[in-house]
Amino acid sequence: MCDTEVFNAYRHRWWDMSQRRRTFISSVGTATAIGLAGCLGGDGGDGDGGDGGDTDSDGGDGGDSGPAARVGMVYATGGLGDGSFNDQAQTGAIRAADELSIEYDESQPEAVQDFGSLQQQYAQSSNPDYDLVCCIGFLQADALTETAEQYPDQNFMIVDSVVEADNVGSYVFGEHQGSFLIGLMAAKLTSQDFSAGAGSTQGDSASVGFVGGVEGDLIGRFEAGYKAGVKHAEEDVEVQSAYVGDFNDPSGGQEAALSMYESGADIVFHAAGNTGTGVFRAAQEAGRFAVGVDRDQSVTKENFSDVILASMVKRVDNAVYTSVESVVNDNFEGGAVNTLGLEQNGVEAVYGQQLGSEIPQGVKDEVSEVRQSIIDGDISVPTDPENA
Repeated sequence: MCDTEVFNAYRHRWWDMSQRRRTFISSVGTATAIGLAGCLGGDGGDGDGGDGGDTDSDGGDGGDSGPAARVGMVYATGGLGDGSFNDQAQTGAIRAADELSIEYDESQPEAVQDFGSLQQQYAQSSNPDYDLVCCIGFLQADALTETAEQYPDQNFMIVDSVVEADNVGSYVFGEHQGSFLIGLMAAKLTSQDFSAGAGSTQGDSASVGFVGGVEGDLIGRFEAGYKAGVKHAEEDVEVQSAYVGDFNDPSGGQEAALSMYESGADIVFHAAGNTGTGVFRAAQEAGRFAVGVDRDQSVTKENFSDVILASMVKRVDNAVYTSVESVVNDNFEGGAVNTLGLEQNGVEAVYGQQLGSEIPQGVKDEVSEVRQSIIDGDISVPTDPENA
């Protein structure tokens, strides 16, 4: 990453979405009915939201030698198609299928209660036998703690939490660091007259907002970094915060963001999965701005690109790919905790495809300087909103 350009022009490589993806399981109920041991199948579906079905896109049994590894993906609630967290994780699996010749199966839990059952079904399967089970999201930690103990010979990885077990690799991120940069940008823009695309600042107030999904330590790091970045830039800017309590409630996200816009907020940053889609709708309705999360949402939510100033991208795809690669190379480290912050390019603050060029260069330069200061240790970013 170039030190003078913090908000990289983040580009996604759109991999073949069907390559080496064998089976899709839409919920724990379906998974229980069809099983995972030798009878993976269903009534159809294309891997993007159906009820299941064999989708061995290699057109056969994967060849005489078989895949380099088999991976089970248990996504976070909210499912694929969120244009955010789950889709970013899937990108890593698709890349691994393309580059490492692995095969992977997918499960979309409908509720937190489903995590344990799906983790266990992958772990106990012998046909196929899974070399790695990827658990996407911090809400899986409690279930995985039990599952990992029950299946000590099965390798697991988890994103956004640490599970202390010899057969679990944990991947955590510096969300607070990337969010600090977003907060700085937001504070600078709300403090001036600014218009671009379908949005504009109100001019007579200096206020921004944060909408979280489920309250807890993880999303708290987004909020803490964001608030701290705002205060670092402009002490007098107000920060409004709200939690919807769900990662898949666009209506709730829209309601929360509209309330903030109506109370004077010019820019709302969300860390709420598919709930954030409602934040984008609210921004368009109010003629204000929003900031996306986990992926460049000006690309993945293109219909809202005229109000998305930037996104706090979290490279969950790299975590998934790296863990799969370690299994393929026979150097998986159970019990290891991998931390990916700004210095490791694990998080990135990325300007929107449509609006990024409209943001004043002076703001971009200051954000770039602060990014380096964080990496150098000159700025310490809090992880608790109470300390921001």
